[in-house]
Amino acid sequence: MTNVGHSAGVRRERKVATVQIGGMALRDGVLLQSERYWAAALTTPGGELEIVSGKKRLLPGHEAALKVPVVRGLARIVESAGMLPALRRRAGRAVLPLEDPRLIAATAGSTAATLLLRRSRKGSPLAREAAIAAASLAPALLAVRGSELSRYHGAEHKSVAAYETGAPADAAAKEHDRCGSNLVAPLVLTNLATGLVLRGLGRERRPLAVLLAGLVSIGSAVELFSWMAQHKGHPVADMLRAPGIELQHLFTTREPTDEQLDVAHAALQELLRLEGAAPTTVAPAGA
Repeated sequence: MTNVGHSAGVRRERKVATVQIGGMALRDGVLLQSERYWAAALTTPGGELEIVSGKKRLLPGHEAALKVPVVRGLARIVESAGMLPALRRRAGRAVLPLEDPRLIAATAGSTAATLLLRRSRKGSPLAREAAIAAASLAPALLAVRGSELSRYHGAEHKSVAAYETGAPADAAAKEHDRCGSNLVAPLVLTNLATGLVLRGLGRERRPLAVLLAGLVSIGSAVELFSWMAQHKGHPVADMLRAPGIELQHLFTTREPTDEQLDVAHAALQELLRLEGAAPTTVAPAGA
């Protein structure tokens, strides 16, 4: 999820509260988002920089939903996913990660493996959930690791970290505490908890019950994820964060090039413009 210039050095002049920023890597660029807006910077096939942006469509009752635990996490996920079709239309070409043929194949394989594991009754519930998590993640991780997507992912993280800390982006870590990878451990725990409840009620094969349990699991995992972000340094939070940080370190992020950092920086500047926030200021090289 997260760049602000690189070796040129970055200074920020901000007179307003920091905008909460998240995002994702794209096939040829970076997407950043705040609560209300999104902005993407893309490298065209001809090597030019293209900026597309817009306002997010918020769910009816958005403000009320954000006050309800579990529901607010689901609402944010739906709102974030809702902007992707608009991004795809404005870009006019395949830019989303899941449009990569390798990821499509990896996702299909992991889905099939996950379904088989969920039907199995072998082993303990904890071992089954761990196996499901591995089956759902491993193919995609391997596909991402060798692609440019992992470099843009690193650029995204560095840009957000630089914005949040004021440090040069090239000096920031390519791993970020709020990356979606850090949902892995919370999801394993919440999937285990909801799975045990379903089995205890004898509803583990009821589609509607499974769907409801899945939504509760995701919403609860997002709540735990938010708690982790607010309690950095807490031993439990650090323990839950560790698997996600390791996944970023080994698979989902690589050090970006200067050009990729520039792409992420352009997305950040556009998002701040939409927010009416003070832009970041990139000092001349050597300043």
